[in-house]
Amino acid sequence: MHYSDYLQLDKILNSQQPESDRLGVHAHDEMLFIVIHQAYELWFRQLLYETGSVIDIFGQPTLNDNSPELQTIVHRLSRCATILKVLVHQIDIMETMNPMDFQDFRDLLRPASGFQSVQFKLLEARLGLRYGGRVGKQYYLSQLRQEEIDRVRAAEDAPSLLQLLNAWLERMPIFREGFGAPFWTDYRERYQSSLADAEKANLDAFDLTFFGRSDATPDTARPAGSPPNAGGIDRRSLSPAACRSALFIMLYRGYPLLQLPFQILNMLLEIDEQLSTWRYRHMSMVHRTIGMRIGTGGSTGRDYLSASLEKHHLFGEIAALTSFLIQRKRLPELAPEVGRRLGFGG
Repeated sequence: MHYSDYLQLDKILNSQQPESDRLGVHAHDEMLFIVIHQAYELWFRQLLYETGSVIDIFGQPTLNDNSPELQTIVHRLSRCATILKVLVHQIDIMETMNPMDFQDFRDLLRPASGFQSVQFKLLEARLGLRYGGRVGKQYYLSQLRQEEIDRVRAAEDAPSLLQLLNAWLERMPIFREGFGAPFWTDYRERYQSSLADAEKANLDAFDLTFFGRSDATPDTARPAGSPPNAGGIDRRSLSPAACRSALFIMLYRGYPLLQLPFQILNMLLEIDEQLSTWRYRHMSMVHRTIGMRIGTGGSTGRDYLSASLEKHHLFGEIAALTSFLIQRKRLPELAPEVGRRLGFGG
């Protein structure tokens, strides 16, 4: 085996064909533009590979929460977050191209656009972003080829990481074994007593998040597995049962059995943060480079990117759970048998 053959460098290193050179109007920075976007697509390829493996593990009929598989999920999600950091830093290289350098070849790209990146759309769909939650729906599939549209729609029809996370949180064994209502009655009271006067409305949000209705009590909580949109909640991704499990993991992450579940939640938030950082840097770069002009693919340019930054949060419901934390010293003490089950002995 030879290095160049193994990496198929003849294909990779001969795949940069600047349009400006073909037309005899050489634009020096077009080579940089091509290389950076090809590098993005290679990293998208790896992100799809990693998230696909995580979805396969989460999608098993049974997942042993005390097995090495959770460590595998954490490791691969961590790798995804690190790759996304690299994608953010690649913008630093792109920004060495000033606006006039881009104008030398920008018109030659029309109507090609990064908005046509099928792999990025597949990644968003695989993580949990659905058509109904998108901005710019008029552009979303309009510029893709039919086979690309079919791939994206198939990805949206398949279980997403967010949906599988919801199912995993709902079936946490500790809550199936009779532990739940007394704890949440106690915790709600402690949370209520921790609120400042200006935060009193948080109690309604607490009941809506964890019990599916604003006048709920732990005795009337929606059962695990019921439709997430029940209780008047629009486009909810995590059910009340899943939210209760996620908050419990955050509160008692010091117990050995909850360490890996907490790291999974934390890695998902890191992925969401890095995607948001990438969107912000991309938006800023576009504004700096083309101002208020439309994108080469016909989108509204900076305005579209600004709207997607605001709306396309994948794991925002997990991040919002921090609104319902209380101080460690206020936490309800767990029953001895619960503590034992959360320890190394199971």
